[in-house]
Amino acid sequence: MRFMQEILLALIAGLIVGIVFTWIKLPIPSPPALPGIIGILGIYLGHKLVNFFYGF
Repeated sequence: MRFMQEILLALIAGLIVGIVFTWIKLPIPSPPALPGIIGILGIYLGHKLVNFFYGF
């Protein structure tokens, strides 16, 4: 349940940031295309692998 709550809060925060940035006519603070999003996923998975194998 807590995991879903974190996902929902992250989604809401992202929506608010997207709306505010669009409203004040700034470029969105996220990768512009799928390769950028995949890169962020790779960073996250790399972090999780190191934690799994080395227990940081």
